[in-house]
Amino acid sequence: MNELHLETSPYLLQHANNPVYWKAWNPNSLALAKKENKLIIVSIGYSACHWCHVMEHESFEDHEVASTMNANFVSIKIDREERPDIDAVYMKAVQIMTGHGGWPMNVITLPDGRPIWGGTYFRKNDWINSLERLQEIYTQQPQTILDYAEKLSEGLQSLSIISKNVAEASFSFEILESLVSKWQKSFDWDFGGMARAPKFMMPTNYEFLLRFGHQTKNQNVLDFVNLTLTKMAYGGLFDTLDGGFSRYSVDMKWHVPHFEKMLYDNGQLVSLYANAYKLTGNQLYKEIIEKTLQFVEKEWLTTEGSFYSALDADSLNTENHLEEGAFYVWTKTELVKLLHNDFELFAVVFNVNEYGFWEHENYVLIQNQSLSAIAKQQDISLETLVQKKKNWEQILYTEREKRNKPRLDDKCLTSWNAIMLKGFVEAYKAIGNKKYLEIALQNANFIVKEIWDSEGNLKHSYKDGKATINGFLEDYAHVIQAFISLYEVTFDENWLQNAKQLTDYAFDNFYDVTAQFFSFTSHQDEALITKHFEVEDNVIPASNSVMADALFKLSIYFENSHYENVCYQMVQNIIQTVDYPSAFSNWLNVFLHYSEQNKELAICGNKALHYLEKINKNYLPYILVAGSETVTNLPFLKNRFAENETLFYLCQNKACDLPTTDFEQIIKEIKAKN
Repeated sequence: MNELHLETSPYLLQHANNPVYWKAWNPNSLALAKKENKLIIVSIGYSACHWCHVMEHESFEDHEVASTMNANFVSIKIDREERPDIDAVYMKAVQIMTGHGGWPMNVITLPDGRPIWGGTYFRKNDWINSLERLQEIYTQQPQTILDYAEKLSEGLQSLSIISKNVAEASFSFEILESLVSKWQKSFDWDFGGMARAPKFMMPTNYEFLLRFGHQTKNQNVLDFVNLTLTKMAYGGLFDTLDGGFSRYSVDMKWHVPHFEKMLYDNGQLVSLYANAYKLTGNQLYKEIIEKTLQFVEKEWLTTEGSFYSALDADSLNTENHLEEGAFYVWTKTELVKLLHNDFELFAVVFNVNEYGFWEHENYVLIQNQSLSAIAKQQDISLETLVQKKKNWEQILYTEREKRNKPRLDDKCLTSWNAIMLKGFVEAYKAIGNKKYLEIALQNANFIVKEIWDSEGNLKHSYKDGKATINGFLEDYAHVIQAFISLYEVTFDENWLQNAKQLTDYAFDNFYDVTAQFFSFTSHQDEALITKHFEVEDNVIPASNSVMADALFKLSIYFENSHYENVCYQMVQNIIQTVDYPSAFSNWLNVFLHYSEQNKELAICGNKALHYLEKINKNYLPYILVAGSETVTNLPFLKNRFAENETLFYLCQNKACDLPTTDFEQIIKEIKAKN
């Protein structure tokens, strides 16, 4: 029978009434496959995945399909967000077999879990025919399948090995210059982003390019980053009515999104826009930050202080059928009726024309000019147009709230919560809104209270008052980074001590001395068919690159040479392999920590927090800040506190300049040395 009604994952529960005899991934399901010598169907997706819903409707709700699956297979449904470890291993297998990957992902394995066949979305008849043929071969020619499984497993094992760099690598901007020069050939100078569709936002790419452009005074790169951030803000990708970004754009101009909204995207993008705002003062970026955080607070923040995971791409349309984007799009008739005499001007701003047309008489709102340019063309004041835009957005928002909302994925994932926590912290640094810091602290305290258990380990998922699934490296890496970011705005050393405690736990339970990287899965967990070391930065940065960034900072705060050496070795091992910089951009950001510009600033004295607030409003990615308003034993700050004055120490390579009390002078020195 279908056992998914016993689960808490919204994605698994969506399949609980399928006629397929779905099981969850657990020891009992795997033992059953071995006992009955049956092939396993591993079907992986997530709740906001549009094509996952399509395949469910076409195949998994179909009794003919269910009959084929139930007769000969043990069928296991997996929420990839709950089990990113399983997803990563089988995604590698599918990519080896087909040359591409995606979701839904469907893999057929031997009873021991070794994959033999797979792909992504399948139409009903193709799915049935494939299953019947595989079962026939497994019954009549089992050795053929066993031989293939063995070769594929060897291929997967070889992919998990990361080569080591034994040569001493010295930091050189020339390496980065060369990589960025190659990367620039893929830049889209019309709409920003990379010159391809679909277009993913890849926040870590632009975090690195923003910093690289700033530190090397490369205006070309800075212009490209600002073009990208502006066009993303203008596009249908960003929900101008209610805030928040969708997952990606299906076209080149950031116009028509794949309409689901994910917590991890929005957390990273808030951080990115906050840094860009600090550097440029662009009011559009501030608007994006404020709208997005308002959306997150309204739709995803729980009373416990945690954040929900996602909103679905699909919602019920006027015919009560699930339809992608139904909640977000507008017909011209609707807009004319709502906006009356203002429609013509609205149509200019948001392109209710051929440029903004999507399909089936629907428009996705998109700007392609700044409001100042439009105001000049239309011979009205900018202030008037800005106010009109706010009024229009409120009218449309009020109307849209009457529609059926997209479905909510109400599980709380630890790594994603930490990413969003950091977003609130970075927004607080840039804008100074204390509410953002309050929400960040609320979330951090939730993690400490509900996610971090008495054994010292983090859990991965939380729902209905219960934390489940032993945490993965991504959970530790992002929580450590989030706690460090809280220290950077509060100087509360408890957050640093928490970060250190989790780091030491990660060394004990994830670090592989032979590989010189952290494995994705804890040594305490049952082994999968191959080890996974996550090193490529994707829509979320690789957990190893996030760990490397945290180790660099913690090595300075705690004067810990072990952290320092491990971080340095990880970066050396990776840099030699980089061919496509977009897939290693967070590593490149860590590499920048070793530049001559990188320094540390200690602020010690009774006005330390006052000056910290001023420091944090500046874009200083090459400065690590520490400080205290009282005597402290933090190794980096030891013996630096003075009773009746606030001292500033500028340090580099374990040596500090003489302290000064002149804040303006220290700021000049920091900026002059960039």
